[in-house]
Parts: sequence; C-alpha cells; structure tokens
Amino acid sequence: MLLRVASGVILLSIHAMVFAAAPLTVAVAANVKFVFDELKTEFIKSSGIELNGVFASSGKINAQIKSGAPYDVFMSADMEFPEALHKEGFAMAAPKAYARGVLVLWTLQPSLDLNQGMHVLSKSAVKKIAMPNPKLSPYGREAMRALEHFKLRSDVEPKLVYGESIGQVNQYIDIQAVEIGFTAKSVVLAPQMQGRGKWIEVPRASYQPILQGIVMLKHGNETNAIASKEFMDFMASAKARSILEKFGYLLP
Repeated sequence: MLLRVASGVILLSIHAMVFAAAPLTVAVAANVKFVFDELKTEFIKSSGIELNGVFASSGKINAQIKSGAPYDVFMSADMEFPEALHKEGFAMAAPKAYARGVLVLWTLQPSLDLNQGMHVLSKSAVKKIAMPNPKLSPYGREAMRALEHFKLRSDVEPKLVYGESIGQVNQYIDIQAVEIGFTAKSVVLAPQMQGRGKWIEVPRASYQPILQGIVMLKHGNETNAIASKEFMDFMASAKARSILEKFGYLLP
C-alpha cells in the first residue's frame, strides 16, 4: 500500500515538473513552418505542454545554437546540421529522421507554362527565379543540384535571387518580386496557400533525397528534459507522421 502511494506521489511530481516547466522551444527549419502549426496543436492537446516554434533556415539555426541560443529541440531540413551538432557536443544523441522533403517550382504567373517542366526557367518570360541560399538551406542546395542535372545552371544562374530561407523565397513568390521559385511541397499544400498560383514537383531523380532530422539539444536536456523527450516521442508517433504526410512529406 505504501509502495503504491509512493509511486503515485512520484508520478504526480513528474507531471507537476512537466507542467511547471518553461514552454518548450523548438527551432524549426523554414520549410516546416506551416505543418508545424498543426503539429503544435496536436502536441499541446496530447501532452498539455506549451510549445513555441522559432523559424529560420537550418544553417542559420545551426549557427544560433553554436552561439548559445536557448533552443530545446532542433527540427532541421537535413541530417548534416544536427549530426554535426551532436558530434560537437551541442546535442544529446544522433538525430532521427522524421521526414523526407519534396522540392517544387511555384509561380503566381498565369502565363507561365509549367508543362515545360524545369525548362520553363530558361524562357525569356522568366526574369527572376527565387531559391533558398544553398549555403544555408538544404532545399537550396538540392535546387542547385537539379539545375545542374538538367544542364540549366549556367543559363539561369544570372536570374537567381537567393532568399535566406524558404520563408523568404515564399515571400518573393507571393508578392511577385520573381516570376517563379523553388520551395517545399509542404508550402504549396498548406491551407493558407490553397488556390494561390500553380506548381509542379521537381523530378526527384534530379536531386538527392532531402532527409530531415530532429535532435534534442543540450539546452533542452539540461533545462526541459521531460518535455523535450515527450516532443521527440510525439514526432515519431502515428499522429505526427500522418500530419507530415498530409503536407506532402515522404516518410523515412
């Protein structure tokens, strides 16, 4: 009887620690911004833990973490940045893949014929093409690889306008500062973007798979370990995976 009471007290104490903890802060690659809203809602509903997202390119988040940014979990657009953080002691374990991203071309120009595929980029009607900075964004890196695959890089490179992240690229396309741009399929499938322009997938054989990794950071382990682990577990759940799939991600 005493053992059961003691166990109950311990469980209550653990739950009290979770709810008393500061809100969980997750650093999120910009391509995940729209799907994160839905993931956040479901996580709070299932766990009762408050959750904040901070959005930027994976490269910028990586630099912020190394400079001491107080993030608990990092959802990257690739595996390389979180793997490097783990090796350098900024993360508690090797990252786990949570999704595979899909690259698309998106335009708000009705006159552009996307039936031409990637070769539409070389047409005279296309003056500017938005792309995430390949040095900061895995999506930008793979967009450049796709241009090379189709032997279009030298032809279209003078037209390229680099965004700091997919978020900035989306702004360029949305305000029609460019005729077309490379973004994530999760963006064009977001409810907020339905009916805006038209898009096509970039052929997947033209770029390397964009495997996206999640990792618990040292800060999360030291200051918010229980909540951080709950979020890591949630991201591996069937519910989270179904949400990711709905937004066009491939499951690893």
